[in-house]
Amino acid sequence: MSRPVVQHFSDVLCVWAYVAHVRTEELAKKFEDRVAVDLHFVPVFPDVHGKIAKSWAGRGGFEGYADHVAQVAGQFDHVTLHPDAWRVTRPASSGAAHLFLRAVALAADDAGAPLRDSALYRAGWALRLAFFAEARDISLWAEQAAVTEALGLPRAPIEAALRDGRAMAALEADTRLAAEHAITGSPTIRMNAGRQILYGNVGFRLIEANLTELLRAPNRDDASWC
Repeated sequence: MSRPVVQHFSDVLCVWAYVAHVRTEELAKKFEDRVAVDLHFVPVFPDVHGKIAKSWAGRGGFEGYADHVAQVAGQFDHVTLHPDAWRVTRPASSGAAHLFLRAVALAADDAGAPLRDSALYRAGWALRLAFFAEARDISLWAEQAAVTEALGLPRAPIEAALRDGRAMAALEADTRLAAEHAITGSPTIRMNAGRQILYGNVGFRLIEANLTELLRAPNRDDASWC
């Protein structure tokens, strides 16, 4: 019997996805033997400078946004924020990191592996830590290559997936999937054919309740109580 699929959408530069990673980790620990978690990327920061100029005009620009991120991160003891993240280090686009991560997934070819063991999961978290905790510009290939080396991932097949267009095709598929399901925020968890959608830094008990209901009757056509 196939496992129900849970789709997880996020942007690596989103502070709420960084904060909520602990919930994903808990989800994996408790449910990864009963559900399949598919990781996808939604372009919240495809053009960082354009986004900040538009969304934070009159609110301090990058400095105002950096203050906002610091305020969010400061509410949670389980995350670390480097003072230079967004104030000094300002990646051009999350798209470059997402493209790299799609190449990592293609090179690893570890579909079906436990979520926390997958190269995509480990590399995604490593990039988030590199930016938020260490203020490294993860839109740069040099930083992506450093993550590759630190995790012991094979570099040649990653570069091949970047060069031959497969990584771009996979990232475009993510973008289309997000658009088809009207996913615009990060993080978003979609399950039960879209009947259950959880957006933002929701508590693990809410995630657990939704997954428990999904597993109770995974093939029923009626909407769940959640």
